[in-house]
Amino acid sequence: MAKGLYHYIKQAWKKPTSQHNEELRKNMVAWREGPRIIKLEKPSRLDRARVLGYKAKKGILVFRVTLERGGRQKIRPTTKRRSKRFNTKLILKSSYQLVAEQRVQKSHPNLEILNSYKLGKDGQFYFFEVIAVDKNQAEIKSDPQFKWLQSSSNRFRVLRGLTSSGTKSRGFMNRSPNLKIRPSARAWGRKGR
Repeated sequence: MAKGLYHYIKQAWKKPTSQHNEELRKNMVAWREGPRIIKLEKPSRLDRARVLGYKAKKGILVFRVTLERGGRQKIRPTTKRRSKRFNTKLILKSSYQLVAEQRVQKSHPNLEILNSYKLGKDGQFYFFEVIAVDKNQAEIKSDPQFKWLQSSSNRFRVLRGLTSSGTKSRGFMNRSPNLKIRPSARAWGRKGR
C-alpha cells in the first residue's frame, strides 16, 4: 500500500538521517541568534502541525519560540531566616512547552493558542512551534471546525491550562487505566472511606 506525504515527513523527523541532523543543527544555530518569538510563514513540521489543527488559511498563524534551558532560582535572602530556609531552588510545575505557549499568548493577546509541538533542543535552548488562531477573521468564523473558539468560555485557554500541554502539566493526561485521578485524596477522605 502506498504511503502519503505526511507519513514520510513523520519518518524523517522520527529517524533523521545524518544530513537531516546536520541541517537541523545549522538551523538551531541561526535560531539562537534570532528573536525569542518569531512569526513564521509556514510550519517546519507540516505533519505535526496538521495533526494539531493547522490549516493553510488566513487567521491561522505559526510562531517559533526559543526558551532558555535550566533551573530557576529565587534571590537568596540575606537576613531573618534560619539557614535551612535559605532555599533558592524553584521547582517548575509547568513544562517548557506550556511556558512557550503562554509567552506567545502574552505577546499576542488577540490570538487564541491552539496547540504546540517541539522542534528540538541544544545545550542551551528549547525550540517550539506554537499554532495560534485569530478568531475574528472571517475565514475562521465561517469554518465549522473552529466554531467552538467563538465561545467566551474558551478565551485565554492556555493561561488556564486547557491546552494539551497544560492538561498534561496539571496531571490530567495519565494514560494508566487503573490509576484514577479524580476524586483527589482529600476528597476521598471527606467521603469518610
